[in-house]
Amino acid sequence: MNQKKPNVLLIGIDSLRRDHMSMYGYNRLTTPHMDQYAAGGVIFEQHFSPSIPTTPGYASMLTGMDCFGTDVVALRHEGGLGGHVQTLAEVLREHGYNSTCVGFTGNPSSRGFDQYLDYEGWAPDETGRCPKAHNLNEVAIPELKRLAGEEKPFLLFLRHMDPHSPYLPPEPYDRIFYEGNEKDPANRSLEGMDSFQPFVNYLRSWIPEECTDAGYVDAQYDGAVAYMDACIRRIFTTLSELGIEEETLVVITADHGETLNEHECYYDHHGLYETNLVIPLVLRFPGKIPAGKRMKDYTQMKDLMPTILELLEIESGIAFDGSSLVPYIHGAERDKEPEFYITECTWMRKHGWRTPEWKLIVALEPDFHFKPEIELYNLVKDPQELHNVADEEPEVAALLRGRLEAHVKKREAATGRTNPLERNLNWHGHNTGPFKSSQEAYDTLQIGSASSARKLQEKEKK
Repeated sequence: MNQKKPNVLLIGIDSLRRDHMSMYGYNRLTTPHMDQYAAGGVIFEQHFSPSIPTTPGYASMLTGMDCFGTDVVALRHEGGLGGHVQTLAEVLREHGYNSTCVGFTGNPSSRGFDQYLDYEGWAPDETGRCPKAHNLNEVAIPELKRLAGEEKPFLLFLRHMDPHSPYLPPEPYDRIFYEGNEKDPANRSLEGMDSFQPFVNYLRSWIPEECTDAGYVDAQYDGAVAYMDACIRRIFTTLSELGIEEETLVVITADHGETLNEHECYYDHHGLYETNLVIPLVLRFPGKIPAGKRMKDYTQMKDLMPTILELLEIESGIAFDGSSLVPYIHGAERDKEPEFYITECTWMRKHGWRTPEWKLIVALEPDFHFKPEIELYNLVKDPQELHNVADEEPEVAALLRGRLEAHVKKREAATGRTNPLERNLNWHGHNTGPFKSSQEAYDTLQIGSASSARKLQEKEKK
């Protein structure tokens, strides 16, 4: 009888930025349990999600393709995932796997799982807080036990929502990183947020009306990450108690990062700034992956699926846009990709080009923040991207735009399809075509209530 293939536990954490994890040097101890667990595997220090937000991020994660390969760039992707790609769940089904998806029902990028389970990952309970990761555990741990008892190997995909707004960690996590006065009338750090009409009603539905301190809201984000981390420990404990750690590949990653009170983007994940592009990646698989390694080369979301399949010793025959990281983990040189194309289609439609030194952002239509059409940042001198030098460095902007346009033409030729950013003109769902002015975008794009924000994120279940 053939030996049972390894299991896969894929933890996809929504809106988790790498630089807010203690694993990556953050000064707050936000992820002690994941830090400890990751010490038994490999940590990737320069992992990126080049196409934000959720739908294109997970599309790339679960297919091994870039946005040209998936055809997915927008949060509100119209239609399903194209039949020209196979998802990880679909490939593993062909190789005898059971698969369950927790917390991602109805999204085009979650196609192909055998089971879909949901949990409350948004609304507060009677305390006014939301124990999102506990709610996930209540669903996921019984399912993990069920899958472990089957004869088939399994793929269990968990979509954690704690770092996604609303940031509502239960006590004591709401104050473990904050001991100030969030109601100080002299503090004006949330004035910009309060004057941004498209978001303010939604944000104030969960940020207390009397709260004046952006530091308090940031501490809620970090507290939510720490709370989730403690709950994830229980998943690791279950793996151990089931006796299946040695035969299970564990992946910890995110779909994109999160912007806090930065770049005028206010507790969301739009804008092609580093806050949204930087994400974690951890692989742990005893006996197959060395323990205690940290990899410094650039890696991307599209590299994950080919990596998983190689570790499972499954030959799919798919020509991935990404490449397996397994040889790199074991010391081989890899084709580095330090420069790459970046896209966003959440509340703004933009693309850009990132190098280790420079970031170019080009707006494809006016945005609702009234930002300039061209933004250029020197990531070495200005890592927080506070000073747009497009006017000061026109030659650099022109050079990077040339590389961006050459890449688009190359990928269009390779796929036989036009850039999906050019075709997703109803990305905002208002059936109005491209905005003609920032004022039109500002007046049109209003999140409104928490319930309407939830519908945007979760999508209508079909």
